[in-house]
Amino acid sequence: MKNKIKELRKANKLSQSELADIVGTTRQTITSIEVGKYTASLILAYKIAHHFNMNIEEVFDFESLEEED
Repeated sequence: MKNKIKELRKANKLSQSELADIVGTTRQTITSIEVGKYTASLILAYKIAHHFNMNIEEVFDFESLEEED
């Protein structure tokens, strides 16, 4: 799933480790989500979006999932 996490993280001068600590996960999970190897759980997606004061749909591209069907 495509997302804007890397861009948001860099714009806010956060490392992957810092974002991971804020949302309660590991740096490896953030890395995997950023490169599309892992899809965040709904709870984690909410925490990430909430941290950036955005809706989940603004951070994660659900249209890419619809194209896979």
